[in-house]
Amino acid sequence: MRPLTFIAFVGFVLMMAATWCPMVHVLLLRSWDVYDLNRPYGMVMLLVFVIGILGTVLNQHKITRMAALISLALVVVFFIAAVLKVNTAFSFIPFKSIAGFLTGQIKFKWGWYLLFAGQILALTGVANNKPKKIL
Repeated sequence: MRPLTFIAFVGFVLMMAATWCPMVHVLLLRSWDVYDLNRPYGMVMLLVFVIGILGTVLNQHKITRMAALISLALVVVFFIAAVLKVNTAFSFIPFKSIAGFLTGQIKFKWGWYLLFAGQILALTGVANNKPKKIL
């Protein structure tokens, strides 16, 4: 396996592992991972990551590149959705000061760093990963 292909492989594995890491800490209750935030979306992300891993292992450069780009879009949309969900979590409370305080108690956790680090590695691995032409 070439070094850039291995970097893409490590990136997809990191993103897969990040789906089970804590993403959001809700008040004093517990931390939520991707599947607690949105299970169907998490399963779609996991499927794309597995396709990316299979593309790197089977040396299919176009599939790996497509999986990296699709996963970039999924991760960015998931981050935007998480921010919007946090900001509107307590919008049902009529008192803005209490709603603001409770919204401030929701914290983003270290799983986001792992997810974006894996995404950067996957994009780095497919950026210059051209198949060798056999004459």
